[in-house]
Amino acid sequence: MNTPWSDVPELLIPALGETLVMVGIVMLLIVLLGTPLGLVLHNTSPSGLFPNRGLYAAISSITNVGRSLPFLVLMAAVIPFTRFVVGTNIGVGAAIVPMTLAGIPFAARLVQNAIREVPREITAAGIAAGGSPVQIIRTVQLSEALPGLVGGFTINLIALIEYSAIAGAIGAGGLGYLAVNYGYQRFDGTIMLSCVVTLILAAQLLQFAGDRTVARLTRTAS
Repeated sequence: MNTPWSDVPELLIPALGETLVMVGIVMLLIVLLGTPLGLVLHNTSPSGLFPNRGLYAAISSITNVGRSLPFLVLMAAVIPFTRFVVGTNIGVGAAIVPMTLAGIPFAARLVQNAIREVPREITAAGIAAGGSPVQIIRTVQLSEALPGLVGGFTINLIALIEYSAIAGAIGAGGLGYLAVNYGYQRFDGTIMLSCVVTLILAAQLLQFAGDRTVARLTRTAS
């Protein structure tokens, strides 16, 4: 039996809130951890400020392994670690661990690619002016790559919505949990349609906001 449309908000709004909490916390952790990792990846590469072939190869390999695992497989593989960190493998808190582990390598590559697009002449000018590596990273690399970073993190944020739906489907809560346990298992087409439309709208709004921000930053930089 389908849920009456008038009752949908009572189920949909709390689930959406859980999804936003998951995605928001994970995105904050990804920015804080993925950005430094991306900076290290770029600056230990042959075109970076302190090239180190061995260190770059090691970090790059670990990052590639993290990116290559499908999220569902990763989530199952790290259940013991998740239980150790948060004490359970069910709920919003448990979903944050694998989502963060999945998002950091992706974010690191996006950061590396954004910084790699900064013209070498600008970096060379900073070095010639006597800037320290920290100063060049902060005032040249991150500043000049800001539009690309925002665009990359927008992509990452939308990917996290997908991760949250998968995590919710196996007990983490949120829209994924609602879609599977009410929409699929109870054959409730109203709930299923509501969850699908909400996820699509969320992704579209985030992409629109990200594109507008990138355009504004690009105009300011130019």
